[in-house]
Amino acid sequence: MSVFDIFKKLDEEKAAKAAQPIEWLVVGLGNPGSKYDNTRHNAGFRALEGYCARTGLKIDKMKFKALVGEGMLGGRRVLFVKPQTFMNLSGEAVRDAAAFYKIPPERVIVLSDDVSLDVGTLRVRPKGSAGGQNGLKNIIYHLGSEEFPRVKIGVGKKPHPDYDLAAWVLGKFTAEEQKAIDRACEDAVSAAACIIAEGCAAAAQKFNGKCRMENGK
Repeated sequence: MSVFDIFKKLDEEKAAKAAQPIEWLVVGLGNPGSKYDNTRHNAGFRALEGYCARTGLKIDKMKFKALVGEGMLGGRRVLFVKPQTFMNLSGEAVRDAAAFYKIPPERVIVLSDDVSLDVGTLRVRPKGSAGGQNGLKNIIYHLGSEEFPRVKIGVGKKPHPDYDLAAWVLGKFTAEEQKAIDRACEDAVSAAACIIAEGCAAAAQKFNGKCRMENGK
C-alpha cells in the first residue's frame, strides 16, 4: 500500500466517522467563568477539559445554551456538552440538545461533583434521584426522567455538618487534592466510554469506589 493509499484510507475513515449520527450526549456540569475554575462544583467541566487537553478535542461551539463539541467515545459518536447556564439551570441545555438529536435519557451521561464521596472516588449510577445536586435536579426536571446514567466525581465531604454547602462546593481544591481530582476526572471520562461500550453495570464494576489518590494507582 502506497503512502497515497494510506492517506486516502485515513480520509475515508474520517469521513465515515463524521457521517455517523450523534448517538450519545456526555454532559459535564459546572459554572461558566474563570472565577469558578478549580472549584469543587466544576468537576464535570474539569473532566471534559482534561479530556480535551489529552486528545485535542474542541468543545468550543456555542449551541443549546452550551459549549459543545463532537467526537468519538466508546466507539460511538458523541456530543460533549458544557452547559453555560450556571449549574442550577443545566437541564435547559441538556433538554435542547437531547431533543435536537432525538437522544433518549438512557443515552445522556452526566458527569457531576458529589460531596458525599471522598476526593478522587467515583460512583457510576444508571439512574436515580438528584441526591441534592442542583444540576442533576434541573436535568431530571427538564428531561422528565431520572433514567439517565451519571458518573459522580467525589469532591470531598464538608469539614463539619454546619459548614455552608454553597461555600464548600464553590471553594477550591487544596494543593494536596489536585492530583487525586485530576485522576478522578480522567477516570470519569473513561467510565463514560465504558458505559457507552459495555453498559453501566460494567462501568460500575470497574470504577465504583476506586480512588487513585495514593501512589497514582
